[in-house]
Order: sequence, then structure tokens, then C-alpha cells
Amino acid sequence: MLETSARLLRLLSLLQAHREWSGNDLADRLGVTARTVRRDVDRLRELGYPVNASPGTGGGYQLGAGAELPPLLLDDDEAVAVAVGLRTAAGQGIEGIGETSVRALAKLEQVLPSRLRRRVGALNAFTVPMLRGPQPNAVDPGVLTELAHLCRDAERLRFEYSDHGGAASRRTVEPHRLVCSERRWYLVAWDLDRDDWRTFRVDRIIPKPPHGPRFAPRTPPAEDLAAYVSRGVSTRAYASHAVVRLLVPKDRAAERISPSAGVLEAEGPDSCILRTGASSLDVMVIHVMMTGFDFEVLEPAELTEAIRTAHDRLARSLARSSARAAEPGPRTPDGAGRTPGTRSGSAAGS
Repeated sequence: MLETSARLLRLLSLLQAHREWSGNDLADRLGVTARTVRRDVDRLRELGYPVNASPGTGGGYQLGAGAELPPLLLDDDEAVAVAVGLRTAAGQGIEGIGETSVRALAKLEQVLPSRLRRRVGALNAFTVPMLRGPQPNAVDPGVLTELAHLCRDAERLRFEYSDHGGAASRRTVEPHRLVCSERRWYLVAWDLDRDDWRTFRVDRIIPKPPHGPRFAPRTPPAEDLAAYVSRGVSTRAYASHAVVRLLVPKDRAAERISPSAGVLEAEGPDSCILRTGASSLDVMVIHVMMTGFDFEVLEPAELTEAIRTAHDRLARSLARSSARAAEPGPRTPDGAGRTPGTRSGSAAGS
């Protein structure tokens, strides 16, 4: 009986690790006959695991989706990854996910072996999340799931949308992919009314079913959709754009410049290119200075002039501050040069 149970667990692990297995392959892996594999598959079905079987020479066994979630087998690294992921999921900007993650984590930690529980505990106890800026509006997990399904099934999406200024509009799009950046979720989609690709913040989307019809997926606007969204939220959304050479390697620049603040491109061992945007050139000067790196403006030329204007203003300010610091302090009425409230050396020693 113990041998059979161990074999069932091994069979379940194989079915979870690979999309489809032939009966002979499973028999070879388990060291049993194909008939034994069929019996073990029937036992798994009795336990609630939906194992699908397709007949014929090209057929095989496949673990399918059932009405209920059966137990899962996880190796040590997978269990640690799931536990840590659940612990940090509350900070990912998805509404209601925090409480659900805590419940799931409690169930998982209850059955973790002590060696894994110590690993997970150490990671959680000695890890401090660093959150940048104000927290984003939470995303409804139901909306997120609905959008993911429409992307998968290539169905048109109808929704109400509010832009950054609060103006509302009705949109009909062909959804392509969801992108998560800086704890904010974005939908990349083909906008049918504007006949172009657009990026929408998911927390501003209110789906308005019914959706459909289905469509033939288009060629995406870029191979790297994460970089595409980064360019959109950090550059294209602003009135002023700039290209700047930072005199540091890309990896070092990335430590201070987030994807929502600009797009970094490697140029060499000692420099990289920053493409970014701002509401005006004056704000752009501050934005580039705040990176804390030496830089060279590549474009536009107007940014160089804005930096020169800022330099002159700062120089005048420094000159005034230096002149004020060089002014003599208040003098006493007798002209001895003593400041009020002080005594001469002889008086102080009397």
C-alpha cells in the first residue's frame, strides 16, 4: 500500500510537470506496466484529479482542470517561491488580494516541513520592501481576470475610461497584453476608434459587457511590451521629450531611475542613454538633475538652453548668498568691533 501511494504521488508529480505523457513514457518513468499506469490514473480520478486521456497512437494522459482545486505537489524551491510570493502579494496593487493571500499562506505554512518553514521565515523576517512614492489605486482582481481572459480569447473589450484629468470616455479595443510596472497595471490594446495602439491604466477601466466579437490578433506594437509601456508612461505622455547621455553604466543608472521615469539603453561600459519626458523643459532640467549623475544633452537643443538659464539663475543666487556671508557682522556703539552681548578679553577675565 505504501509503495502504491508513493507511486501515485510520483505519477501526479509527472503529470503536473509535463503537459502530456504517453502511457508508455509514464510506465518507463515509474518502472511499471502500462496496465498499472491505467489503474493508477483511475485512482487519481477517484481522488478528484481530472486526468484526461486521448486514445490512439498519438494519444496520452494530461492533467486537466476540474470543478474543484485538488492538492498540488510542490518541490522545496517551488514551495518557498509560492510562500514568499503570497507574503508580498498584498503590495502589488490588486484590491482584496492581501486578505486572500494571508489565508492561502496560512494553509501553506501549516503543512510546510520545518526546514522550509525556517527558510520562508528568514526571507520574510529580514526583507524590507521599499515602496516608491504614493501607493497606486488598487485594481479589482475581477477586472484584471476579465481583461486577461479577453486577451487570451481575442475578444473585443468595451469599457468606460477616465484619463489623468478625470475626463470620461467610452472605448472599444482589441486587448493584447497586460503589463505590470511599478505596482501599476496597464492594458496594451488596439483602439478601434483611434485606429492605433494605446496603453490604458487598468485601475481606470470599467468594463461594459457584453464583449466581443472575436478578432484576429494584430502584430504587437513592439517585441518588448514592457519597454513599450515604459516609453509611454515616462516619455510619450508628456509635452516635452529629451534624450540624455548619462555618464554611468546602465545598471547603475537603473538603481535610481525607474521604468516609469524613463527608458534606459546601454551604450558602453561607462555610459547609457536616457529617454524621458516632462511637462515642460524647466521641469525636465530638474528631472535630469535629480538623477544625480553627470550627463550630456543629446536632444533637444532647447533643453541645453534651459539648463544654461537655470545655471545662470543658480550662479546669481550663489553670488548673492556669498556676498551676504562676506558682510561684516553687527558692531558695538564704541566701534570696537564686538558683537552685541560679548565682552572684551580683560572684562571676561575679571
